[in-house]
Amino acid sequence: MQTSLSDAFKNTPAGAEADAILRSCVHCGFCTATCPTYQIKGDELDGPRGRIYLIKQVLEGQPATAKTQTHLDRCLTCRSCESTCPSGVQYGHLVDIGRAVVEQQVGRSFKQRLLRRALRSLIPYRARFATLLRLGRLAAPFLPARLRAKMPQAQVAGSRPTTRHARTMLALQGCVQPSATPLTNAATARVLDKLGITLLEISESGCCGALSQHMSAEEEAKAFARSNIDAWWPAIEAGAEAIVITASGCGVMVKDYGHLLRHDPVYAAKAARVSALSRDLVEILLGEDLARLKPAKAGPVAVHAPCTLQHGQKLPNAVETLLQRAGFTLTSVPDAHLCCGSAGTYSLLQPELSQQLLTNKLAALGSGQPEQIVTANVGCQMHLASQSTVPVRHWIELFDPL
Repeated sequence: MQTSLSDAFKNTPAGAEADAILRSCVHCGFCTATCPTYQIKGDELDGPRGRIYLIKQVLEGQPATAKTQTHLDRCLTCRSCESTCPSGVQYGHLVDIGRAVVEQQVGRSFKQRLLRRALRSLIPYRARFATLLRLGRLAAPFLPARLRAKMPQAQVAGSRPTTRHARTMLALQGCVQPSATPLTNAATARVLDKLGITLLEISESGCCGALSQHMSAEEEAKAFARSNIDAWWPAIEAGAEAIVITASGCGVMVKDYGHLLRHDPVYAAKAARVSALSRDLVEILLGEDLARLKPAKAGPVAVHAPCTLQHGQKLPNAVETLLQRAGFTLTSVPDAHLCCGSAGTYSLLQPELSQQLLTNKLAALGSGQPEQIVTANVGCQMHLASQSTVPVRHWIELFDPL
């Protein structure tokens, strides 16, 4: 794709990155076939190729409009297009750049600004979100059914191992997961303990920064990244062999710290090291001897592969491979590459499209009559569970029979 960026962007780091990404696109359109929003809307501008053209026009000097912003807002950032693209277009980075530029030019209504500020002020902060969740559970009987369904059921996390092993790994605690699905990291600690690995949670670590990054608050995202790096660094220097991430959405972000902070003279090298050490939990177990584990006996299982795992981290079929190796029976899931509609804050900001995607995904997951659904991301888990008639769990729970 030929480009002619305006002087305002031509010599900036973001402009140079966007220009390289745009030039790698060959207009083939393969991406539209796997884009969830294009399949629903049938509009070229609601597919990756159309959005790429919109971003290109803005960077070349054409004024952005509210319509431009709407089409970029509808993007899930699922990155299914990246898995399909024969040219390796880094669409995820491009859409972040495009959204930020459009945000500056177009702005938002007071209502939209208030909602987005509230989301950025509450969700990424562990204590604030936990308080909000407690209040929501208390008020649940009085809430509309739609909101009540979104409230995750309380979990009993169980005890944590106390044995210290020679092998040590770090855990990303995150922001939502500790209160919404605390069983996930507790189960992970118990499973890794059986494999001779100590899982350390550093209390100073927190939100990965993904929510801020995808809401055009890049400096805020960088601040979260630096805070996590500072929290983990002493343990990394002490020999921690990996940073284990049990929410695949966070995994994409932490694995991208090296790119996010590449121009930071203080943090660039440390960020690259953190990204290199970051592993999704499934990557850890795939490299271990599973004979030491005693998985729970279970009937047919449907695997929901989050977009952030299969497209973002490029780990397609990883959970399925692991579960089959462990002896589980998996059901067939049609269109497994399509998004469930959770996509971070998408279900709150784009409720209609999110609901359509959720309905389609639950139909696909349920088509094989599974006894339970497993996933690898807290947001997807909560989103699916809000309307599923089948229990939805993190897959690690299958290896941690209580």
